[in-house]
Amino acid sequence: MGGAFPRRPSPAYRAAARGALRTTTTAAAGFYVLLYGFDSAVGATYALFGAIAMAGLSRLPGSGRQRATLLLGVLPVCWVLITLGTYLSVRTWSAVLGMLVVGFALAFMAVGGPRFAGAATGLQLMYILPSFPPYDPGSLGERLVGATFGLVLLIIAELTLLPEPGALPYRETAARAADGAARCADRLGSAPYTLPEDMLRTARTLSTGLRSSRVPEAERPAGASVRQRALAHTGLATRTLLGRLTALPPPPPPPAAVVPDPLRAVADTAREAAARLRGEDPDGRAHARLRDIRHALTAAAGDTPAALRRNAALLEVTDAALAMSTAADIAVRGRGADAPAPGRFWYARKRAPQLWWRRLSGHAGGRSVFFQNAVRISLALAAARLIAGIDTLPHGFWVLLATLTLTRTTVRETRATERKALTGTLVGALVAAASLALVGTDIEVYAVALPPLMLVTFTLGPVKGVGWAQALFTMVVALVFAQLAPVTWQLAEFRLLDVLTGSAIGAVFGLLAWPRGAQDELRRSVAVLLRIAAEIVVATTAQMVAGGRRVPVATAPGHRSLQHALVMAESAYAQYQSEPKGPVPSPGGQDWQAALIAGHHTLWGADRLLVPPEPTVAPPLGTAAAESVIRAGDRVAAGMLLTSARMDPTGDTAESPTGLQGPVVPAAVAEDPPDAPRAYYATVSWLASLTRDLVRLTGDADAQAAPDTGGSRPSP
Repeated sequence: MGGAFPRRPSPAYRAAARGALRTTTTAAAGFYVLLYGFDSAVGATYALFGAIAMAGLSRLPGSGRQRATLLLGVLPVCWVLITLGTYLSVRTWSAVLGMLVVGFALAFMAVGGPRFAGAATGLQLMYILPSFPPYDPGSLGERLVGATFGLVLLIIAELTLLPEPGALPYRETAARAADGAARCADRLGSAPYTLPEDMLRTARTLSTGLRSSRVPEAERPAGASVRQRALAHTGLATRTLLGRLTALPPPPPPPAAVVPDPLRAVADTAREAAARLRGEDPDGRAHARLRDIRHALTAAAGDTPAALRRNAALLEVTDAALAMSTAADIAVRGRGADAPAPGRFWYARKRAPQLWWRRLSGHAGGRSVFFQNAVRISLALAAARLIAGIDTLPHGFWVLLATLTLTRTTVRETRATERKALTGTLVGALVAAASLALVGTDIEVYAVALPPLMLVTFTLGPVKGVGWAQALFTMVVALVFAQLAPVTWQLAEFRLLDVLTGSAIGAVFGLLAWPRGAQDELRRSVAVLLRIAAEIVVATTAQMVAGGRRVPVATAPGHRSLQHALVMAESAYAQYQSEPKGPVPSPGGQDWQAALIAGHHTLWGADRLLVPPEPTVAPPLGTAAAESVIRAGDRVAAGMLLTSARMDPTGDTAESPTGLQGPVVPAAVAEDPPDAPRAYYATVSWLASLTRDLVRLTGDADAQAAPDTGGSRPSP
């Protein structure tokens, strides 16, 4: 018998139980103190639902201290929302208009990162709660006092009651990856000039650990500030450096050193960046030395194709190391860092309002999943408020609560969620009705039963799913309202009716507004990304062939368009990962991450080839070298365009794979043209990395096992 039950609950139950204890303690304490101690039913209601909104129904990421800090910051926002809801609720038309505007604004704030997204549901409820009877602006003071009391208790509970330890900060994760890159560079600086298998596995593990999907939400550098953007850039550059090091070709025999050893300088720069990320204050000499070595590499002569190819690969390594070091400096010191001229680090000198405006305006359109979600939920909430106001539904708050919590980003997920929710609500309503009929007006019974029931509700609900959550929460609200005013078993009937109404509204707007969620938007945004990348590949190879005067402008042509396309694709990919997958797999088995990596490599490679550190005049390529580069560039661009057409959900193209199997670019330039200059090998090296990304994107098994070389989520 002893083996039938686990000796210890699972981590999911333990985490849910800790959160349930904090929510229950806070909500019950605030409710009982204000209701029975100060005879304030209004204040007690707002204390209880304020705590439940921000702790039980929201999903604030991070440790207890991080959540407490976030709650302290949103407290003034809660005051504003309660005040707006109180005054706008007196007329149905103003309440509906306010619900539309405020609902959109609160949902759209998810563009600010996981912390904003986690708080959005709770803030929506803080506005919804005063939007229903009694329409009494005179009770605004009690409402604000009650909500403040509940949230202050919640902040104290987050800090003191079973607080979780903080997760590993992203800065430390990036620092460990930088240390790993330094070890790889040290190992590659001596014979046999290759990495052993254990170091390759470690490099892949460190690179994968920097992916946003592998990082706890509270630690993801997804904000709009200078430091958050730079930290995301640090992760991307570190992943790129690890990928470049694992693919570095050995030097040709004999390993003649025409410039100071770049790998030793790369290792020192990586260690310097790691130290800076850990709060130390290195002198920056390693970064300066590596910058000088990079200039020397650019001008160094090579006498064999193997030497020139090695030189091009070393340039990519040094470029990634310098980008990592610069981004780490900005991530630590912000606008006070010694950032280079605008370009790759365009954000380093921008002020916070400018960066936030860029983030918001970049997502203000129908192609952004954040915009789509905000439109969907705001329209659904406004419609729910209109129906509740016109029909004067009893406890209309529950209609909007059901609409808010049951509407999902895809109609299939909404339908499945609502089926479970309605079943759970029906069961909970039956139990609640029987309890109310049996106990009657014995308030002491309800007061004693409420805390343990809340503890069970907020423990089982997050783990067992929406059906259990709705059943138990229906019983919780029945016990709460039974203490506020005399009720009958019909309260459970009203609860079931309101949840049914709210879920129906959510289903309608889920069907009308982007019903497939991020699936179509991901395909469309990746298609746009690849089309722009193909244009940049063609333009870059043409300019490399033609030569001419080049100056250190901010960015290469097309940079901003490709950067915006990357932002749209990455936000769609982030939502796609959170949605349940349907029975139909994605077309062709695409590795979506490879598409994002290809976009970043296109962006960085074009800048590296066309934007020199100082004005220069590049000679044109010879006939043989020019034909080889153009042929390879056209092949890569064609592969991007074919893959783009196959992915676009609005296109009319065959679903068969494009046939990008094997090392396409190396085959196209198997015979190195005689006397090819350095620019030729730098361009070919860039096109080869893009080819590997395309092979991965089309689902090649061997390519899927290749080392990861980028793709961390940057900021727009």
